[in-house]
Amino acid sequence: MKFKNIVIIGATSSIAHQTALLFAKEGASFVLAGRNQNRLASCAGDLQSRGAKSVFTIIMDATNPTGYEQIFQQSISLLGEIDLLYVAHGSLTDQDRANNDTLYALEELTVNFNSAVGYILTFAGYFEQKKSGTIALLSSVAGERGRAGNYIYGAAKGGLSIFLQGLRNRLSKSNVNVLTIKPGFVDTPMTADIPHNILFAKPELIAKNIYTAIIHGKDVVYLPWFWLWIMLIIRSIPERIFKKLSI
Repeated sequence: MKFKNIVIIGATSSIAHQTALLFAKEGASFVLAGRNQNRLASCAGDLQSRGAKSVFTIIMDATNPTGYEQIFQQSISLLGEIDLLYVAHGSLTDQDRANNDTLYALEELTVNFNSAVGYILTFAGYFEQKKSGTIALLSSVAGERGRAGNYIYGAAKGGLSIFLQGLRNRLSKSNVNVLTIKPGFVDTPMTADIPHNILFAKPELIAKNIYTAIIHGKDVVYLPWFWLWIMLIIRSIPERIFKKLSI
């Protein structure tokens, strides 16, 4: 399938932008939604210089549920039709703060779970009626099992995986693909404060594999591939043992 018209929620993230560059080379048109107009303009200019047919930008507020429909309507107005919705926004939760600040924890769940569900459901009916298209969401292996160090963030990502499973089941009957993307550690500004090790991947590598997964209509992809086996091992550890571990 040729992806000519693409909407990216959270378009200024490193992984999202690197993925967009691959579609730009094919002459795709884009609606980029993000929080920062200057960064959006920079991303738009880069895509246009790499071959994008047209690029439009929209300011988004992930905490405002009234904005989901507005972005959908603007995207339809600007692009005419949509082939791919790519949801890539999120916030890496400060778990220590969340442990002691309930309002902050709830805000993080809103950004990382509620808003993603809101954007996707708003666009899902369009794809269902169109009987074609792809919805891709940038999730995380953090959602595979709850850990003391990131269970608010992990809960949001785990919830999204279940949500996408159900949506995939629903939309498969309409020839719409739903892709769950589960990266491990990626070297991006969001993880700049985390000590890096050999498990950290470059966003360019992750983006290349996301592009391939979208093109081939995959359902779920772990990136890099070895995270599938790492998480299989972590999920298999009995709870009575796991709760004593510091991983």
